[in-house]
Amino acid sequence: MKTSLEDIRIMEVPKIADTRGNLSVIEKDTIPFKINRVYYLYDVPSDAYRGGHAHKEQLEFLIAVSGSFDVILNDGMGSRRVTLNKPNKGLLIPIGIWRELDNFSSGAVCLVLASDVFEEGDYIRDFDDFLKSKEV
Repeated sequence: MKTSLEDIRIMEVPKIADTRGNLSVIEKDTIPFKINRVYYLYDVPSDAYRGGHAHKEQLEFLIAVSGSFDVILNDGMGSRRVTLNKPNKGLLIPIGIWRELDNFSSGAVCLVLASDVFEEGDYIRDFDDFLKSKEV
């Protein structure tokens, strides 16, 4: 399946506003896949980056639950930078998209909802290999 930057989507996470604070809910119909793994990145130094890979089969949905960070996305033909900074908006990354995360603000927390459990064989960790996979 060929994917492109056009397949990347910013999606609204339902928000219930209240004078006591807001509540956002992710249920089975909020994102277009079954969640099989949840992890989060935190205490990332502002000059560091995370990611640096693509997935062959796994879909991911990223949310800045606190603070902000940038996601640099590449489909082998071009790149796009997306800033995540609202806990009620998430970034859906389809398969076959290279991603890097940087520019973390102090206290930033990146929540990742993934369609699959960790499987090293699903990762493309070398950018040149990623580009070769897009030539097929």
